[in-house]
Amino acid sequence: MSKVVKQVAGIDVAQKELVVTLGHLLDDFSIELFAYKVFKNSDSGFKTLVEWTEKQTDNSIAVRYVMEATGVYHQKFAYYLSTNKLEVSIVLPNKISNYMRTLELKTITDKSCSQAIAQFGLERRLDIWFKPKVVYKELQQLTRERDQIVQERSIIKNQIHAEIVEAKPNQKSMERMQARIRFLNSQEKEIKEDINSLVNENPDLKQIINRVTTIPGVGELTAVIVLAETNGFELIRNKSQLSSYAGLDVKEKQSGTSVKGKPRISK
Repeated sequence: MSKVVKQVAGIDVAQKELVVTLGHLLDDFSIELFAYKVFKNSDSGFKTLVEWTEKQTDNSIAVRYVMEATGVYHQKFAYYLSTNKLEVSIVLPNKISNYMRTLELKTITDKSCSQAIAQFGLERRLDIWFKPKVVYKELQQLTRERDQIVQERSIIKNQIHAEIVEAKPNQKSMERMQARIRFLNSQEKEIKEDINSLVNENPDLKQIINRVTTIPGVGELTAVIVLAETNGFELIRNKSQLSSYAGLDVKEKQSGTSVKGKPRISK
């Protein structure tokens, strides 16, 4: 009789629901997907999902909950699982979509996505996800807020430029746009002050930032953004992985004499 060696709950996350497929890997390397159910993406849904999973699986083997990063909709459930000391893996969406292409699925549904995620989790050796330290989470929120302000300010500046080159610029429109830029500048200043306060309150974090800023061209704000987005390099194992995560790794396509693509940066 075949023995279960690995168990995975593949979860397709949406705004309001969690679509779950349970699967296990047997000692003969065969994969079985054996249960499917939909739950609410809420605190009560999380509890029900975990209870259902425990009833359906072998309690002597840990279940790995695998989901793809879906905006912010997966975060609350991931925090719930990590807080309750359950194994979680979060996979980038492009890895799941590329994997699904190899399965040659003719119909893409929430169920088939959760099945693919479960199968992916059973076939691959995935890192366990741990919830970020509070300071990194706060820095991530602040740096992303600042990024939105910078983008919005750039849009308004382009609108001002377009208004200036108009045949007859509207002075009141110009004044309103200039007022919005001043407001955004003041908000960016407040965010930078909040970031500095957090850094100064954490000597260990400040020490790491001082090390990172010794790299030519890397300023304090860039260092903070990198640390916030990588949770202090928690899951980064080497420099190649970091450059790939940032989308700055070089891709080269070459095979034989007839296939030769131009090397390019993946970003």
